[in-house]
Amino acid sequence: MAATSVDGDHPGDRPADARRIARVVLDRTSAARYSPAVEHELRVALYDLAEDNRFDLGGDQPGPYVLRLAVEDNRLIFDVRDGDDRELIRFGLSLTPFRSVIRDYFTICDSYYAAIKSARPAQIEAIDMGRRGLHNEGASLLRERLAGRASIDDDTARRLFTLLCVLHIRG
Repeated sequence: MAATSVDGDHPGDRPADARRIARVVLDRTSAARYSPAVEHELRVALYDLAEDNRFDLGGDQPGPYVLRLAVEDNRLIFDVRDGDDRELIRFGLSLTPFRSVIRDYFTICDSYYAAIKSARPAQIEAIDMGRRGLHNEGASLLRERLAGRASIDDDTARRLFTLLCVLHIRG
């Protein structure tokens, strides 16, 4: 299993907040080779997520958490663990509700990357606004689908949606 991991807890950085993800591990078993643009988006999302996020399982399952994300059998798997790597909860979200927004997001991202090579700034800005709108739509859907399992804020939802898109890329 190839994995990408970013640890957000560095000694002295900040007090350990119980309602956050301390580390993210992505299962990248698809062996997909990502373009430099996708690798960059992945690194930025992981870094931003490690720096600032809100993730709360509620109840008697305090964090900070280690979040392992994978795609298995058309499901996004959330394997949430404690700091000692003990499983707290594992659940899957069907990818079916995300299909059209991910497909449209990939399409508009392709248009955006093509446009930045030759289009006028106004055209690039218009495409980018559409790209951000679809990204926000996917993040909102993710928050809705997580309701009752985990509470996340808008920024965390956007970063997790980016990771979902990266995991959705096939080799």
